[in-house]
Amino acid sequence: MAKMGTSSRVAAAIVVVLGFVLSLAVVCNGGKTSSFVRKVEKTVDMPLDSDVFKVPPGYNAPQQVHITQGDQLGKAVIVSWVTVEEPGSNTVLYWSAYSKKQKSEGKFTTYKFYNYTSGYIHHTTIRNLKFNTKYYYVVGIGHTERQFWFITPPEVGPDVPYTFGLIGDLGQSFDSNKTLTHYELNPQKGQAVLFVGDLCYADTHPNHDNVWWDTWGRFTERSVAYQPWIWTVGNHEIDFAPELGETKPFKPYTHRYHVPYKASGSTAPFWYSIKRASAYIIVLSSYSAYGKYTPQYFWLEQELRKVNRSETPWLIVLMHAPWYNSYNFHYLEGETMRVMYEPWFVKYKVDVVFAGHVHAYERSERMSNVAYNIVNGICIPVKDQSAPVYITIGDGGNTEVLATK
Repeated sequence: MAKMGTSSRVAAAIVVVLGFVLSLAVVCNGGKTSSFVRKVEKTVDMPLDSDVFKVPPGYNAPQQVHITQGDQLGKAVIVSWVTVEEPGSNTVLYWSAYSKKQKSEGKFTTYKFYNYTSGYIHHTTIRNLKFNTKYYYVVGIGHTERQFWFITPPEVGPDVPYTFGLIGDLGQSFDSNKTLTHYELNPQKGQAVLFVGDLCYADTHPNHDNVWWDTWGRFTERSVAYQPWIWTVGNHEIDFAPELGETKPFKPYTHRYHVPYKASGSTAPFWYSIKRASAYIIVLSSYSAYGKYTPQYFWLEQELRKVNRSETPWLIVLMHAPWYNSYNFHYLEGETMRVMYEPWFVKYKVDVVFAGHVHAYERSERMSNVAYNIVNGICIPVKDQSAPVYITIGDGGNTEVLATK
């Protein structure tokens, strides 16, 4: 990787949320939707008594409510929330303007991390929903009930426009709050968020203080309780801390954030796929084994063969560590994964790859570096119309400094 053909690059001032309009029939230029740029100066986490972290009132009130897609096609939704005083009900009551009220039952789990004990974390999947329909739902049955809503996506098809928000490396600083507000006020009105990893940054606090998982859940509820966020794991979700006796990676994340990985034949929640409108979205894990003969390798090899471009013309891949990166931060960290999978991305004509990790914005031309082998010595990216565009969006607002060099 001697050179990187970058067609757009911003170092100090970075737009951190992008709207992506999907349609086969219309090519859109969304233009500049906001003048928002993040300042270079280092930010700090919001204090624990901030309004955005406020616990909802009422006995055993559900908090940290969040939803994500619950199957591969978009006809199911996973509803998750936390109760503190007692487990309470696992029931979700839901209805649309055209249907009577129905109930769906789920389960709850808890976990301990060093000296922290979680609340009761509920996960309930609502199935057999109608496409393109607004549903209302209630959690906290029997104690303090809270009501929210969501809109299911259109039926999967080639000419279905859809708008995604894109966020990475969010954290819960003052800049994080600006980012989420910016997304909520964006005139494009995203219908779902593709989140490319690094959620709450609890691991940056002493003893990986998991209280910051709770505050982040309450902070993001204002968006993710109403529209699905599609999750990707980042390095700050690993939470591997043998010095604290915590040797199971991803423990807080896997307890709190469920994804429909089994629907796409995956054997782990860190890599999976969904279809949404005209997009086929593949989520990969930069921090799980991905070499030859690993489960992620076998799964991706089969998954790419399933993509039907006449049904879902857009093929999008999400990961955390970018393969192409010209900043000094995290330089070449994604290189071994690129060597493994880039030939497949070119073969199957992946449209765009979104990554985070590097706290900057960077967009590549369509290029590949698949010609290299150890004998021929050809080691330079070249323009390749079969290759994806690589976009880094790793500056959601966390307290770590921006990548500017």
